[in-house]
Amino acid sequence: MTRAESQQAELVAVLDDRAIPLASLGESFLTLQDLIAAGPTALSRVREAVAAAPPELGTPLAEVGYAAAILDPPIVMAVGLNYDEHASELNLDNDSGPVLFSLFPNSLTGHQTEVPLPQHLSEEVDYEGELGVIIGAPAKNVTPEEALDYVFGYTVVNDITARNIQFAEPQWSRCKSFDGFTPVGPVVVTADEIANPQALHLTTDVDGLRVQDSTTGYMIRTVAQLISSISQSLTLLPGTLISTGSPGGAGRSRKPPLYLTPGTEVTVTIEGIGTLTNLCGAAEA
Repeated sequence: MTRAESQQAELVAVLDDRAIPLASLGESFLTLQDLIAAGPTALSRVREAVAAAPPELGTPLAEVGYAAAILDPPIVMAVGLNYDEHASELNLDNDSGPVLFSLFPNSLTGHQTEVPLPQHLSEEVDYEGELGVIIGAPAKNVTPEEALDYVFGYTVVNDITARNIQFAEPQWSRCKSFDGFTPVGPVVVTADEIANPQALHLTTDVDGLRVQDSTTGYMIRTVAQLISSISQSLTLLPGTLISTGSPGGAGRSRKPPLYLTPGTEVTVTIEGIGTLTNLCGAAEA
């Protein structure tokens, strides 16, 4: 997804260092959700068109802006406490099964956008670098062995959290759903390009300081296990975004704590997918 600040977002394919609008290839898909809904045949057709595109087609990536990598998912579902180290540093129990909560759509934002911090509500805003999974077909009662067949692609998520509110309220949706608190991107990499979602290096940097350095191999429940578990008697709709949990290294656990403030830059990188960077600003009260 790319956009200029004054323009409507449009769906593009990224080839090397160029953003190629799907509209320039004769396709009418306005959003990634539209492409997912059209099914595998449409995706194959887009791939063939991109491969055959002339080298001058498209815009250099350095000249585009970014919207959230998926704009209108049917739901954004987040998984808490899916790495032992993170559960331990927050002193929270993760033995009962996947901790699930939803994120509000207003929280979605893109790469290189500003995250507004509501300092009148929280001065304990924290980062959480996570692997995002996008469902590509209706998934209900699937087994772990078949679960990855339902994945359209993967992206990078920063699950930003107001910790004081998280620990004051019995559910976690609000503390993670303030405007702009869920940066997603910069791109979605289709599932065929990720051989093993449990073998991806994940890092988070705050103003150049490496604060998270782990791999998805340390997940308590794998991507396949999460999809299978969530899909029992519940249909995961195409376009659903699942944020799969964060490794250890949260700002709350550092001594002294490292919370986000206006002017802070946060960068989350996942091997094989890309780098998601956002600058924090002050929200209007």
